[in-house]
Amino acid sequence: MLSPSLAQEIAADTSAVIGFNVLITDSDGMVIGSGDTSRVGTFHEASVEVVRTQEPATHTAAEAQRLRGVRPGCTLPLVTGGRAVGTVGITGTPGQVRRFGLLVKRQTEILLRESVMLRSRLLAERAAEKLLADIASYDPQVVEGEFLMFRAAELGFDLRLPRVAVAIEVGVPSTTARRHRTPTQDMALIRSELLRTVREVFADPQDVVASTTPGWIGVLHRLTDRDPAADLLAACRRVTDVIAAQGGLTARAGIGEPAASVGGLHDSYQDACDALRLGSRLADGSRVHAISDLRVHQLLAAVGQPARGRLLDLTTAELRAQPDWPALRDTITAWCESGFNLVRASAALHIHRNTVVYRMNKIEQITGRSLREHRTTMALYLACLADQLAGGAETR
Repeated sequence: MLSPSLAQEIAADTSAVIGFNVLITDSDGMVIGSGDTSRVGTFHEASVEVVRTQEPATHTAAEAQRLRGVRPGCTLPLVTGGRAVGTVGITGTPGQVRRFGLLVKRQTEILLRESVMLRSRLLAERAAEKLLADIASYDPQVVEGEFLMFRAAELGFDLRLPRVAVAIEVGVPSTTARRHRTPTQDMALIRSELLRTVREVFADPQDVVASTTPGWIGVLHRLTDRDPAADLLAACRRVTDVIAAQGGLTARAGIGEPAASVGGLHDSYQDACDALRLGSRLADGSRVHAISDLRVHQLLAAVGQPARGRLLDLTTAELRAQPDWPALRDTITAWCESGFNLVRASAALHIHRNTVVYRMNKIEQITGRSLREHRTTMALYLACLADQLAGGAETR
């Protein structure tokens, strides 16, 4: 609880402020911090009795000579949680230093409590990180799901409750990174602030929020009856907006599917990561992507680039040679995703219906295929999605 590094820092800083040497011991009377560093590691006999009684003591020059390692001054107990964990002593004439005694004692105890709280929070964060990492890499052939559920329960999380995984990626634009070389200590502070920001939005006690890899934060968000998909989407947008407003950072989020088991949460988290990866290739300006909207993209990505390139060559070679290929591609995509409805397709593209009709006629003339034959149109649609996944430059 009272580490030597913390004790030395407190003793040195306090000594510099009050102008008298401050000495800190552990519960056994060993000096672990002192403004006079030569006293560190020595035995302070008066502290043993102060720890035992939890009562302060003063020592004149004559009294100090009879005690091992003691100089004139006062010694006070450091009490945390009703237990004396050490002492703080101030060297000087008792009449001079007594007025500083209670102030130094209270300030030191406050710093100790803050240190304990920080350490406790860090341990909890690391435990949550380990839990999330184990779920992300879960393999039922290696570890039993019940074991992870037991570990989660020790941290206060019930993995049987319905949850959905969210993956958040935070980045620093390259221009900003070059202008501001951020020290490691500052990066740790940024990471802590990012976690706090995410926890303010995902504030349910059952929400698991933790860093995964550098620049990534994972959330296992508890779902309730009052928590529809629209609310989760809004929460993710709120997180990305707040992060994006902090010092030129960028943020995107991916949303998985609901789950209520370790295996299901593993799949949900992988889906959330896939949503992030696939959504970044769509160039639609959105910072939040749900895997439920990207299942076909996910399937195409799993097929592999050679197969996608062959599909593109066989179905869209002539279309891709046109200077307005991006507009033609978006028209095919909107036509299919709007249920082959002209009004909905034009609304999705934000253009007049006549423009949609013109583009569709051009596509049919170039390909020699009718866009009202759904089987043919679906092949074109899949090719367009494959082109999006490759950033518009898919090749064999």
